[in-house]
Amino acid sequence: MFGAFRASPVSASGLLWKVPWRLSVPRKARQRQRLKDVDQVIETVRQSGVQCESLTRALALPKEHEMPAKDKYTVFNRRSKGYRKGIHKVPKWTRLTLRENPLGF
Repeated sequence: MFGAFRASPVSASGLLWKVPWRLSVPRKARQRQRLKDVDQVIETVRQSGVQCESLTRALALPKEHEMPAKDKYTVFNRRSKGYRKGIHKVPKWTRLTLRENPLGF
């Protein structure tokens, strides 16, 4: 209980930083806002008249309001049951463009 062999959070319950099973409502709202912000930046760059390959690729991506909820909050994963996993389980998921998934999934 006390001393050198007291229980620590890691030894008592395993890994301390656990990933929740599903996205919470506020995290979903932040994800939608993040997608809208990126759409706004892409539109602003398009209106400025700049032309580049990355802008062409970004314009081909679906906008937030065109995406189904399944694509906003989950990504394709060939190892998962149902071939989908929560977007929050992808490392650095807030910095990646995860708007496209294989057809049929």
